[in-house]
Amino acid sequence: MKIAVTYENGQVFQHFGHTETFKVYDVQDGQIVGSELVSSNGSGHGALAALLSGRGIDVLICGGIGGGAQAALAEQNIELCAGASGDADEAVKAYLRGELVNTGANCNHHGEHHSCGEHSCDEHSCGGHEDHECGSGSSKPAFEGKNVGRKCKTHYRGTFNDGTQFDSSYDRGEPLEFICGAGQMIKGYDAAVADMEVGESIDIHLMPEDAYGEADPRAVFTVELAQMPGAETLSEGQQVYLQNQFGQPFPVKVAAKDEKTITFDANHEMAGKELNFHIELVDVE
Repeated sequence: MKIAVTYENGQVFQHFGHTETFKVYDVQDGQIVGSELVSSNGSGHGALAALLSGRGIDVLICGGIGGGAQAALAEQNIELCAGASGDADEAVKAYLRGELVNTGANCNHHGEHHSCGEHSCDEHSCGGHEDHECGSGSSKPAFEGKNVGRKCKTHYRGTFNDGTQFDSSYDRGEPLEFICGAGQMIKGYDAAVADMEVGESIDIHLMPEDAYGEADPRAVFTVELAQMPGAETLSEGQQVYLQNQFGQPFPVKVAAKDEKTITFDANHEMAGKELNFHIELVDVE
């Protein structure tokens, strides 16, 4: 059995798609018998799954990962255990003991992130997190359609009501891949694709409840800087990862900061907003 871990300086690296190095562990009879470092050779999200498959990897342990990458790993029959953090060796041992829980697709591609280390938010409500590219969700779809349960490739352009574009797969030159109805997308986008024909294009308008939900005031919380070593280097507006009481990473934005305290907002940056999408269904497998 071979287990790969997204790796940096002995720790579980938190961004699968930006991984430069994997640590690959050989396991026999539930025990680690060897390990080696493997370069990703600059591969992107899609190519990483093929790279791991080519090396005979059975399990991937990582921090954050998007829905498209999750689908690519599933296609290569690689088991995923996302949401891990901390020491890479200990993460593998926890997996072998059956103590590592997979959080599924959980990443946020908007902006850069900074890991603040072992900081918990168990005393606060940290809100939900979804992304039209990589939100996690229920495995049982809330709608029906011929494309539900199938891997779909879509191009899209997202705009606010004033016409301002906030995202576009056309600009990146690569369609978005996801399993329709698997909770990898926001509800309204997912449901819109469920009955589309390949080659069809549609325009949809989503209210917050079908997009990223309303902003939750309980997801905004303030912590004393003295309780968060390293937080003094953060600046207002920066997006970072904290950890919940289970050691799983979640994204927050620095909402405010003064000499003694720092305030984080765990709401998604699109929470409370109406969104418009132009969607083109490119392929269905």
